[in-house]
Amino acid sequence: MTTDRATTTLTPIIELRHASFGYADQAVVTGATLAIHPGEVVAVLGPNGSGKSTLVRGLLGLNDHLGGDVELFGRPRASFTDFARLGYVPQRHTLSASVRATVAEIVAVGRLSHHRWWRPVLRSSTDAAIIERALDVVGLADRAHADVATLSGGQQRRVLIARALASDPDVLLMDEPTAGVDTANQQVLSAVLARLAARGTTMVIVTHELAALADIVTRIVVVQGGHLVFDGSREEFASRTGEFASSVDHHHEDENRVRSPRLPGAPSAGPLDPRGGVH
Repeated sequence: MTTDRATTTLTPIIELRHASFGYADQAVVTGATLAIHPGEVVAVLGPNGSGKSTLVRGLLGLNDHLGGDVELFGRPRASFTDFARLGYVPQRHTLSASVRATVAEIVAVGRLSHHRWWRPVLRSSTDAAIIERALDVVGLADRAHADVATLSGGQQRRVLIARALASDPDVLLMDEPTAGVDTANQQVLSAVLARLAARGTTMVIVTHELAALADIVTRIVVVQGGHLVFDGSREEFASRTGEFASSVDHHHEDENRVRSPRLPGAPSAGPLDPRGGVH
């Protein structure tokens, strides 16, 4: 990992100044100003089609940056290359069944960003320890050698979180980690995120189901009509109950279609992820 980490402790991990994101020349999110600092757990709320996923994917270089400034760890996003520092958990109801793989093999994909592409990928003792630790954090150490197709939807979601953790990121960006799973699995996922929060992990979580994450979130951002219309604490949000009622407790429908990453090195779907659909 780069030596920048020691020098960016006080620098926002993510900073937007009047930023706009979308596709080609069509903006979905406009005028976004936001700063995420180390240790924060930020919930991004908004009605279907509001631009929540576009905002997060824009940070990752998966959507076009159409205006304003975007900085990651104090660097302009256009020149940022250390994407291992950004752990991305896309919204997935299930992992693709077209590729047979064990849980540990999928989590190991998170280590690829730490290997040179022109060298054979040989899993080191360091890689093995990090993969084991990631599985332990999400409560799946005992399923490391299980075929991922045999896991429930909630367990598969935890595999994706472990895969992101395996890259040893400074921040986790998650798109609806609790969507599409039953209440029991939501509680397990919430416990996983609570453990990460207790460790000081910085998280940005797109969600409709705030109740499942209420004890974890330190800050709430609301996106409506492509604009950030609220940015404040849980208490401030609660005091405006009803104003943003359509932003929570609804099933998520992604407003963006998956496209090839616009920024070289940006995270993207791989052979283990479903193709197509909307995101």
